Amino acid sequence: MEKTTLITNGLVVTETGTYPLDLLVRGQRIVALGRELPRTGVDRVIDATGMFVLPGVVDPHVHIQLDTGIYRTDDDWEIGTRVAAFGGVTTVVDFATQFPGQDVREAVQNRHDEVDHKALVDYGLHVMLTDLPEEDDQLEAWMRDLVTLGTPAAKIYTTYRPNYYQDDAALMRVFRAAARTGVLVMVHAENDAIVTYHTQKLVREGKTSLTYHAQARPPLAEAEAVRRVLYLAHEAQCPVYIVHCSTDAAVEAIHKAKQEGQTAYAELCPQYLLLDDSAYEGPHPEWVIMQPPLRPAPIVQQQWKNLEMGKVDALGTDHCDYSIAQKTATGNFTNTPGGIPGLETALPLMATYAVLRGSMDWHELMRLMSTRPAQLFGLYPRKGTLLPGSDADIVLYDPRGTRRIHARDLHGVSGYTPYEGMEVDGRVYLTMVRGRVVVEDGELTGTPGWGVFVPGTAGAWPR
Repeated sequence: MEKTTLITNGLVVTETGTYPLDLLVRGQRIVALGRELPRTGVDRVIDATGMFVLPGVVDPHVHIQLDTGIYRTDDDWEIGTRVAAFGGVTTVVDFATQFPGQDVREAVQNRHDEVDHKALVDYGLHVMLTDLPEEDDQLEAWMRDLVTLGTPAAKIYTTYRPNYYQDDAALMRVFRAAARTGVLVMVHAENDAIVTYHTQKLVREGKTSLTYHAQARPPLAEAEAVRRVLYLAHEAQCPVYIVHCSTDAAVEAIHKAKQEGQTAYAELCPQYLLLDDSAYEGPHPEWVIMQPPLRPAPIVQQQWKNLEMGKVDALGTDHCDYSIAQKTATGNFTNTPGGIPGLETALPLMATYAVLRGSMDWHELMRLMSTRPAQLFGLYPRKGTLLPGSDADIVLYDPRGTRRIHARDLHGVSGYTPYEGMEVDGRVYLTMVRGRVVVEDGELTGTPGWGVFVPGTAGAWPR
């Protein structure tokens, strides 16, 4: 017999606003929303007085147990999804890397094997393409395979030579194949030649400490690459999703393309809203080594305006949990792994600075952190909403009280957070994944293996 749970007295955040409603869960699904729902036959009543009832966060950009062939993050799927659960993230969308010599089916199966009943929350997959087949027909067959496998998004890079880099001809080929098959192409957009030039110049000048990281990857590198990617995608009539836009120029270019009728999307990450490049001059520059790097404060301020004006389509963390030992091993920005932990802190930080201390409404934030990511990657309406029939992925956010973020209080393994000491208002009080409470009042109640793969559907791109 399926258990029922009634969440009552909370403020439910729907796709249109925030309302005082009850929410009824039966088994793994939401079955009713309404005022004063009956308690007859309910197995558990959860009193959400004073709390916001949110759809679980769908993080579209996560790197758990990442192996680049050079570096490897210190987390695994149990650790990474535990961190997600404490952060109110109920679905992580990670990447299956297609290494040289593999086809995409092998890459996806390898990733499923790595998860292997370890996940505490649900997961989806994109596929990271690194070694394209020579024949266009074979590339198109790969794209059809992605759709069949429920992984209908492919990621490519314009930088990271030689491991991940794709030249313009490769971009064109991928866009054309994706356009014919309904695959959404995700792009890490930085001009590799510009990055290489600045990196080599800094090395010649003996400027290799972590302080110089941002100087090696200037805003121009991203702005140029984004415009070029947009042009090539437009020519192929291929929808494109630009990950971790760190500059206002990137967001503006994507917004302009959308106004002209192109299907293009801008992803932003909390770090590019909450931190700036002054952190590289601080005592712990290793905490903020990431690609793209942090930007000057005026760019950060403009990114907030872009967010508030609706020019951003999704928020993802780009969570990548390298240990502090790896981040401090060389002291040289050219061979320090780039990536920061962010799954556990994203919702409290954005709730605080976008909503509770900012100008956004809760439903606007959850559109960016839940609904729109689910729509973009074919998971909606199973994920990303609190509609009857949807999975019961629910977060209770208690806005009361102010605390500071400290690495010692988090549940990952990296040993640091770039947000050390930052204030946040409230906390994730409860996280429910498909009807099962996995975190409650600071305690882990879920078990590895509850999280399952959620296949995405191709071609359901929102405007």
